Amino acid sequence: MKLTFTLPDHTTVDADITRLVIAGWAGRDLAAIEHHIEELEALGISRPSAVPLFYRVSANQLSQSAQVQVLGEASSGEVETFVFNAGGELYVSIASDHTDRKLEAHSVAFSKQACVKPVGTTAWKLTDVAQYWDELVIRSWIEEDGTTRLYQEGPLASLRTPADLIARFTDGSAMLPEGCGMTCGTVGAIGGIRPAAAFTMELYDPRRQRALRHSYVAESLAEVA
Repeated sequence: MKLTFTLPDHTTVDADITRLVIAGWAGRDLAAIEHHIEELEALGISRPSAVPLFYRVSANQLSQSAQVQVLGEASSGEVETFVFNAGGELYVSIASDHTDRKLEAHSVAFSKQACVKPVGTTAWKLTDVAQYWDELVIRSWIEEDGTTRLYQEGPLASLRTPADLIARFTDGSAMLPEGCGMTCGTVGAIGGIRPAAAFTMELYDPRRQRALRHSYVAESLAEVA
């Protein structure tokens, strides 16, 4: 999937993403992960085979469009950092692991594959923020009952670093393969996971007072049998 990102100096970087990886269960607090797994098991969602777990999703599911389409009304977004290799350099942007929650009870892997993955249009070099990665904050907002509501917010200190996830995925390498993109985990939903058509996501850098932000609207297509 060919994507274009604008950097802070207004230059652009083109990325031909041919491999997409969703890093699941990427939190640092193993006790909290276990508690969440038990909550999901109570809802009929199977325990992951490993923690963290790397789900493979078709790269053509990535989209930088502000308008996407999903089947039914049971899907929802979740903000994640998106790290990718373009020309031998690692960059970070923002993405939404939009997921079909009804299908998730059957198979987490299939639920992730079923939905488009919106991704931002701006990026930073990972080396520019790697030294203070834990200070960065991810957030998202949804439109609900005509009001914009904060849906997610948390520091990246609560999640595994890209270096940790990349090393685990590649069996020790510090670099993702060329053309590979990885989402690096999310934080809990305020008030619980729920669908919303309009979703805004942000990666905020408090040290430099800047942000990567992207918004999209998901049109629900009718389910027919």
